[in-house]
Amino acid sequence: MSSAAKILIVEDEAKLAAVLRDYLEQSASYTTHWVDRGDTAMDAFIHEQPDLVLLDLMLPGLDGLEVCKAIRAVSDTPVIVITARVEEIDRLLGLELGADDYICKPFSPREVVARVKAVLRRANTAPDSRVPGGLLVDEEKHAANYKGTGLKLTPVEFSLLAHLAKHPGQIFSRNQLMNIIYPDYRIVSDRTVDTHVKNLRQRLADVAPGEQIIESVYGMGYRLAD
Repeated sequence: MSSAAKILIVEDEAKLAAVLRDYLEQSASYTTHWVDRGDTAMDAFIHEQPDLVLLDLMLPGLDGLEVCKAIRAVSDTPVIVITARVEEIDRLLGLELGADDYICKPFSPREVVARVKAVLRRANTAPDSRVPGGLLVDEEKHAANYKGTGLKLTPVEFSLLAHLAKHPGQIFSRNQLMNIIYPDYRIVSDRTVDTHVKNLRQRLADVAPGEQIIESVYGMGYRLAD
């Protein structure tokens, strides 16, 4: 992803949005577009075609949960959700919104820029990987295909599947997978990886019900069946 990536900021606090825009534009050379209401977010998303969305949950007009669902219904564009309550993150993961990352207020603008860069890197990785079982992962095009059907994956899900596909049969612990999908080594719970695996399995099951190519290995972690 080039440094000119466009970031859509959906945040009703004008001062906070201004700070985020300054940091994203000046320190990372991104372009930004800002809206302050949830009920105008989808129009802005469709019109601006951003490379990533920074989405606050508490918004006038329409809350961030509904905005995230609306985006996921039409696009796999990366979404970073902003919440004021750290304890809310596990609940959000359980809702399977398809967000790629979560940031809790208060945060430093530098942290946000680092998270944005990390998510964009995951969304734009390189070469392709083919494994038995009808799975094709093309990292250059950021596309995955299972049994002839394209998979609609979030960047985190794609990164997870691409890594497993490079090493079929190899077992990876939750910590190893966390370091793959979160290269900034943030502190997240094991449940985070489990939720992403669950979501990825569901995407695959939608194509081939009854088949499970991502296997759980008790006490050790996960592997892609070879």
